[in-house]
Amino acid sequence: MTPRRLSDLDKGERRRAWLRTGVVLALAWVVLTIVYYVVPAGVVPAHHAGADAFLHLGAGIALFAAILAWQARRIVGAELPELRAVQALGVVIPLFLVLFASFYLSLSNSSPVTFTQQLDHTRAIYFTITVFSTVGFGDITPRTDLARIIVSIQMLLDLVIIGAVVRMLLNAAQAGLARTRDSLDQS
Repeated sequence: MTPRRLSDLDKGERRRAWLRTGVVLALAWVVLTIVYYVVPAGVVPAHHAGADAFLHLGAGIALFAAILAWQARRIVGAELPELRAVQALGVVIPLFLVLFASFYLSLSNSSPVTFTQQLDHTRAIYFTITVFSTVGFGDITPRTDLARIIVSIQMLLDLVIIGAVVRMLLNAAQAGLARTRDSLDQS
């Protein structure tokens, strides 16, 4: 399969490709939302909150990194690397948000005083998105040092995602498109 630029497609092919991308993203978001709301939130025992919290967070970040690497490999080998990069970005950012929201939910369930409000699924995702978007309305804030540290880690990782991850996925798309030039040069 030879990679192609989106601009090389005729209008109908381009429209169908964008439609497929939209459907894939919609399905991914629906699945992530269902899993997030259906899977019960864990509770970190109070006497293990620090160590268990960081193990849980580390496992979530490792899972995210593995999925990100897998997505980058898929972009390089895709027929339409540009659209594959859009799909990857549309999947990894919501995944990142769901991972942190489920983590905040488990912290809140283990100790209701962790945040200024007891978090449920909706409040946890809302809080995660306000931190990610740097809006920070202030209606929900961390109260404990552990929660403040975890929120600070999310803020730093948000910057990494906004900068490095977006760039990495775009570079993967460019590498996929470079395969086209290489195959044409060898012909």
